[in-house]
Order: sequence, then C-alpha cells, then structure tokens
Amino acid sequence: MELTAKVPTAKVPSHCTGTYGDAGDPDPFQWDTREDCEVRQILDRVADKWSLLVIALLDRRVMRFTELKREIDGVSQRMLTVTLRQLERDGLVKRTVHPVVPPRVEYELTPLGGTLHTTIRSLVTWTEQHQNEIAAAREEYDAREATTAA
Repeated sequence: MELTAKVPTAKVPSHCTGTYGDAGDPDPFQWDTREDCEVRQILDRVADKWSLLVIALLDRRVMRFTELKREIDGVSQRMLTVTLRQLERDGLVKRTVHPVVPPRVEYELTPLGGTLHTTIRSLVTWTEQHQNEIAAAREEYDAREATTAA
C-alpha cells in the first residue's frame, strides 16, 4: 500500500487561463473568474483600497501599526490587521517585532512590494493625466441618463 500525503487545497497554487491566447493575442479572459484562480486572488488582494493605501504609505518609510491607522482614513483596526497579514503572507510587507516592553512592531515594504508600488504609481499617474476626461465623460453620461429618465 502506497502512502501519500494529502496536501490542503488552499496551499496548492491553482492555475487558470493564461494572459495570452494561442496566437499571442491578449486573451479577453486573462483574469479567470473562477474563485480558485491564483491570479485572480492576487489581483483581488493587491487591488483593494486598503492594500493600495498601505503599500503607498510604506513606500515612504517604515511605519508602526498606529501610524498606519492614523494615516488611513476610515480603516478599522481589524481591517488594517487583516490587510497587513495578507500583504505579509504574500511577501509584499515585512513585519518586524522589536523585543521591548511594550512590544514595538514595524512594517515596511519588501523588495517585491517595492516593485508593486512602482506599478501602482503608474496607475495613479495615468489617473491624474486623464481625470478631466473621465470627469467630462461622467457628466455626459449623467446628462444622457437624466434625459432618458425624464
């Protein structure tokens, strides 16, 4: 009888559709909608508002939990704790506990987290460059909707 270890499914990477189709063209289903898609899970994690804010703040310097909480308007203690744990698990944030009383805990971006911040900065730059166009499109859409509703 052969013994095999059962690996918990939550720990096994799930592969989903690739980013490019057979012809090298971008695949319109590049971010698989299945819940077990690892790419989707990572995107869901790093693209949520709390993660984006934490990554942006930690790019500037090492911060303590209370500093992060004070800087991030509207985040609850629990949500910040969960966000930091997830970012640490993904290798984007490093948590350091200093052996003093009371314990001092600091957070900083890892080199991997720094590369993500560079990508986020590009998105923010794009948003700043196109915010007027987006505002105009919203006004136009709202006016059309108001006309249609009337």
